Amino acid sequence: MRTIDHIHRSAWAWACSGIMIAAGCWYTGDTPPDPADAESSDKDLPHFDACMPSKVGAEDTSPAWSRPGQRLILTGRVVQSDGLTPAPGIVLYYYHTDTLGRYRHIPGEERSMPPDTLGRTHGSIRGWVRTGIDGRYTIRTARPGAYPGGSEPAHIHATILEPGREPYYIDDFVFDDDPLLTTRERRRRENRGGSGVVRLVHSGDALIGERDIILGLNIPGHASARPDTSGPEVGEDVPSFLPRHAFGPDKGTTACPMCKYGWFHGALLFVGEHSDTAALRAWLLFFESESIARGERFKACLIDGRPLAQGARDQGWEVLGRKLGLKHVALTTVPSFSDPSSEIDRLKLDPAVSGTLLLYRRGRVIGKAVNPRAENATFEWVRSRLDETRGEYFDAPGVARAP
Repeated sequence: MRTIDHIHRSAWAWACSGIMIAAGCWYTGDTPPDPADAESSDKDLPHFDACMPSKVGAEDTSPAWSRPGQRLILTGRVVQSDGLTPAPGIVLYYYHTDTLGRYRHIPGEERSMPPDTLGRTHGSIRGWVRTGIDGRYTIRTARPGAYPGGSEPAHIHATILEPGREPYYIDDFVFDDDPLLTTRERRRRENRGGSGVVRLVHSGDALIGERDIILGLNIPGHASARPDTSGPEVGEDVPSFLPRHAFGPDKGTTACPMCKYGWFHGALLFVGEHSDTAALRAWLLFFESESIARGERFKACLIDGRPLAQGARDQGWEVLGRKLGLKHVALTTVPSFSDPSSEIDRLKLDPAVSGTLLLYRRGRVIGKAVNPRAENATFEWVRSRLDETRGEYFDAPGVARAP
């Protein structure tokens, strides 16, 4: 038997304009029915009057935008499986609770979904966007409330409809500052379509949450799903880890690079077993020059996971750091890339490659290269990715994360 959580996420379907879109439903009451009853009625949902409009654009404003509550703007791009190419013509359906954490049907509202005989409904705060040629979308709504009782973090459900494919749900939009988004909750996220954790910033009277959606990423059976490679993919968050800092601003500590420097831009170069010393020196000098040019908005860190004595590696990196005159780049080590004590094992890095390079923004991977070459073309690619992902809200003040 499926659990309530499973049913909530994916079991039911609703029909609208002849298109079946898989999505979770919930209940108008405080206590849902028994899971067995809910599962037995999967096929009993009615056709709803509040259907997808015939014309859907790249921007949508939900009814919650004009109601009391904290205004929220969700924006980003939908991109192909390479994490870069814009995907036009993609429909994103969303729905969420009101500020009290309930899905309320409001008779007379055009979008409101009437509950079925079991009380299941998506409520009135729901809508659709369809990406244009640039793959962009914008949703104006209000920040939802968590379910009564705080059973899970506040969230916004989302479903993707690609032309010619079966629709599929992606990870809910959840909020980095939500105290209900615990470490356990974060680690159980599936990263469907990429990470759904949004890191909010202030803009006028609204909060802004940016999220790029990667088509097919971590969607079982999707034709565009990529094979496993070294490290997290573009669109996924970089997990926290605790390397030993051999040289740099945090020397002598095990400061987590993502926890301390993950808000703006950064680069992580993981050194594998077949690394080349000359290439590593070139990368370090490049990172130092970019650190000087970009200031506090960029942080570079090298992480050595080769199976050598860690103390000797620490000493070697300190000698090299001094020789190259590095002032900003962090040189760190971990016992190995499979080491659980430093939590580096969570990144699922391949130690057999020469190196894995991850570029990030707001803690999320925006660029990735396995066996990156230390040459001008690669350096220019790094600069381009950093420049083109700054975005309108890069310097906006952020909302503090819950302790």
